Amino acid sequence: MIWNGRKASVAIGGGVVLLIFAYLVWGGIGNNLVYFLTPTELLAKGSSVYGTSVRLGGIVQEGSIRWDADTRELRFRLGDENDHTVEVISTGVPPQMFNGGIGAVVEGVWTPNGVFHCHNLMVKHSNEYRAPMPGTKPPEFYRELFRKQQS
Repeated sequence: MIWNGRKASVAIGGGVVLLIFAYLVWGGIGNNLVYFLTPTELLAKGSSVYGTSVRLGGIVQEGSIRWDADTRELRFRLGDENDHTVEVISTGVPPQMFNGGIGAVVEGVWTPNGVFHCHNLMVKHSNEYRAPMPGTKPPEFYRELFRKQQS
């Protein structure tokens, strides 16, 4: 079979487009995947991660939550299946679904004093949503939420 110039150009152009598309998809996936460390992995890295932005994931330890509504400072311990825990300090209002015993991912900085300073807190949740009761104001909701956890 003899290829004329037009068919060859279309075949070569199509191949180049497919290669570029494959490169963008394959390379883009690798660059956009975001991983997190567990407390065990973070502690194993030691001082090599001090001061760098890190994602840390684990389970919020029951009974470790301390919330100061006036300063909006949240302190809790994040643990993993190896019984390693890391103390986390977060500023700002936590998500409404934040609670002990749930999965959470925090973004922030690991410090030499052994505290993880969080600037972004994300919680794992189910797809079930319940709206707050009519007339409930957010500060009241958070005070009540953490009062229940403390008791």
